[in-house]
Amino acid sequence: MTQALPLWAENLAVFDTETTGVDTSGARIVSSTIALLGGGGEVVERYDWLIDPGVEIPEAAARVHGITTEVARASGVAAPVGVSQILEQLGAMLERGFPIVAYNAPFDLSLLRAETARHGLAWPGTPSPVIDPLVLDKQFDRYRKGKRTLEVVAAHYGVPLDGAHDAGEDAIAAGRVAQALARRFAHVLPEEVTALHDAQIAWAAAQAENFQEYTRRVRDPNFVADGAWPVR
Repeated sequence: MTQALPLWAENLAVFDTETTGVDTSGARIVSSTIALLGGGGEVVERYDWLIDPGVEIPEAAARVHGITTEVARASGVAAPVGVSQILEQLGAMLERGFPIVAYNAPFDLSLLRAETARHGLAWPGTPSPVIDPLVLDKQFDRYRKGKRTLEVVAAHYGVPLDGAHDAGEDAIAAGRVAQALARRFAHVLPEEVTALHDAQIAWAAAQAENFQEYTRRVRDPNFVADGAWPVR
């Protein structure tokens, strides 16, 4: 029998970025979406950004998300403007009482913090509450084999994702995966979203520790996994 959707999952603010690379300290935001989902996964509000990062977008990155340097320069807003607007909209969603959903939250939020510092903006502090479907999936279905990319996990929970590596499509899919997880594991998830946020801090740390132990045993004895969450 399908579980009822917990109250905290009825309205979710979803967030994703596409970038120039995978190093959160040096990569730049190229596009971003923040949307508000209703209880059925429907998009109630949506805000999109195309940003000129101020640097060349590597061809490898452009092949992933389809945004070239030329497109970003011609049609994107200046990076300080875009980053400031993203911060403002995330803050507004939290003030309205909506949790922020980000798949693999430490990537997007650490990147956003680095961009905030780069452009001389004020970082408002670690956002809370945050819901990370990747952490939840690893916690409650930890022995499932295979990759844990958003595409794979969305397919596992029956969530359509037709345009992977588009910030809007990824953000919305992540929110719907969060709702699918909330329904399936409602009986073991904390009822209060603040308690869920705090639990994910511990779960992410334990997951990183387990991964570190495994990797040191089979591949690299000096490997270190950073378990900080939701920002590293």
